[in-house]
Amino acid sequence: DGDKERKRYRLLKCPPGNAFTIIDQNRDGIISKDDLRDVLASLGQLNVKNEELEAMIKEASGPINFTVFLNMFGEKLKGADPEDVIVSAFKVLDPEGTGTIKKAFLEELLTTQCDRFSAEEMKNLWAAFPPDVAGNVDYKNICYVITHGESKEE
Repeated sequence: DGDKERKRYRLLKCPPGNAFTIIDQNRDGIISKDDLRDVLASLGQLNVKNEELEAMIKEASGPINFTVFLNMFGEKLKGADPEDVIVSAFKVLDPEGTGTIKKAFLEELLTTQCDRFSAEEMKNLWAAFPPDVAGNVDYKNICYVITHGESKEE
């Protein structure tokens, strides 16, 4: 469902402060089990068990306010390969695991969410990473170039 994919993308692409605001559904400044349940439901995960939510909350040393959230966010990324992190973000938008995303969908996301791409930036992106004849974009190649600076030899 396109709406669920857009919500997932917003969580992944936005700075941690924006992600915190999206997750803190009741806007009380603390991420609770109910906040997690609500945001996961909005992403299509409707039958998350209480035990799973409690395990997520217990990863923090106390109530998950913005500072605790930032520390947890940083810990999760510590030691992670930047390419793997970026590929994982794209995989959320590729539930079938094809390694590609539709050009039109990616362009809509990049021009309407968080740090919006300009028309010129989109033109440059498609010049560097042209979609195939079916309109699919190889996001793994984009991730490789972002993290290594050159195209991977096929």
